[in-house]
Amino acid sequence: MLKHKCSKEIYKSFLQATSVRYSGLALSEVSPQDLSHDSVSRWLQSTHFKPSDIWKEAKDFINKKEPCILIADDSILSKPRSKKIDLVHYQYSGNAHDVIAGIGLVNLLWHGCDSNTSVPIDYRIYEKTKNTHFCEMLKMAKNRGICPDAVVTDSWYSSLKNLKTIRSMGWYWVTGLRKNRKVNRGVSIADLDIPDEGLKVHLRGYGWIWVFRFVASSRRTDYIATNFESPTRDQVVAIMKARWAVEVYHRELKQTCGIERCQARTGRAQRNHIGLAIAAWFSQHRRRCLEKITLYEQNWQIIKQAITVKMQALLI
Repeated sequence: MLKHKCSKEIYKSFLQATSVRYSGLALSEVSPQDLSHDSVSRWLQSTHFKPSDIWKEAKDFINKKEPCILIADDSILSKPRSKKIDLVHYQYSGNAHDVIAGIGLVNLLWHGCDSNTSVPIDYRIYEKTKNTHFCEMLKMAKNRGICPDAVVTDSWYSSLKNLKTIRSMGWYWVTGLRKNRKVNRGVSIADLDIPDEGLKVHLRGYGWIWVFRFVASSRRTDYIATNFESPTRDQVVAIMKARWAVEVYHRELKQTCGIERCQARTGRAQRNHIGLAIAAWFSQHRRRCLEKITLYEQNWQIIKQAITVKMQALLI
């Protein structure tokens, strides 16, 4: 019997439709075209999807004239039972608050300040270091004609090299700083008396910046810094609230696109699955924009009819 070859559209539609199984065997069982699970595995290992491919999707959703910010953050794609998979390393996960086995993914999002919409424009898979990838993505964004009002990150990306790279591009930045970061003449930020309107300090090795203090809870205090010339507290708060969009994006990728669920062992197959999962996100995001339907509602519409039929059969 003639078997069809897997394709980007078939695999991407499978990721959009399924919410339980993500293997080549599962795809071969449900595909409207006759596919063998071996052909799916071979295709996933031999094709070549790259981070630059998502820019082709992203540019249709971006208005370069709109005021915007760029948000960078990373996420760990958990692989707790898959230590033999290429690209898997033990890394600290902020979500799990522990060191776990997984694949590191750093993302760069464009966030429109007027439309309040967020779109991924680049990503990198990293092993142990992510700062080099971060700087590469920023340079790529500039080459693509994007000029943000600010680059927003958490404290993991607040190294002097990263901050100086952003400044060299003529951009502003807003980032978290750890409480032991040294400013002025060797004073830790946590030891400063910072008023609500912020405090101008000298960051060792960089220059003058502004620091704001936010008490998140009795156990946690955040220190947010920026190189804006005369920032206000409300301005910083608005930017940090917009940063939450990257956390929403990570959750959608994991819960509606199966980005963590590929069990292929080769690094090439894992890279392709990740790129295709992001492509599946774009397909769902397009429908969200056109029909005002969330990604979660789209997933529910796929399975609710089957659940109804099964319940009717069980109640007979």
